Amino acid sequence: MSRRVALSAVAAGAVLLGGAGAFALAHAGEQPPTLADSAARYTAPGGDRDGSLTFVTDVTASSGVESVKVLAWPESSSFAEEGLTTKDMAAAEPAVCEPSHGDTARCTYTIAVTGPDAESSPRGDWHVAVLATAENGTTTLDTGAAGFTVR
Repeated sequence: MSRRVALSAVAAGAVLLGGAGAFALAHAGEQPPTLADSAARYTAPGGDRDGSLTFVTDVTASSGVESVKVLAWPESSSFAEEGLTTKDMAAAEPAVCEPSHGDTARCTYTIAVTGPDAESSPRGDWHVAVLATAENGTTTLDTGAAGFTVR
């Protein structure tokens, strides 16, 4: 092979690899957010003190985390049969997210549970649904990110 042909082949290979790398980077930037280490803790009210529901999760998004919405729902609700959608999550309450490390944010949702709230809540298993939205507009809906029991 002549030197000129070899150099052309090397240049073409570099362009091809560079293009593939750019595609991989662009594709990586479009990945939806991921959730990890999700947990819920429910504390029932007692005596003169309120209880609480706290949910935490780590959300990773290469473009950054735009928002995280949280909805607790009882196993006995219509969501168990019909399933939750992103539309259902539109009115869900936001979690507070703080940068953790790299592209990851630690998101926390806490709400007080009063005696009357607890009395009117269905007993049994509950689920926590999460809708995470990245800065690039991609979303992840996890309808069972965590669970807890109301006794």
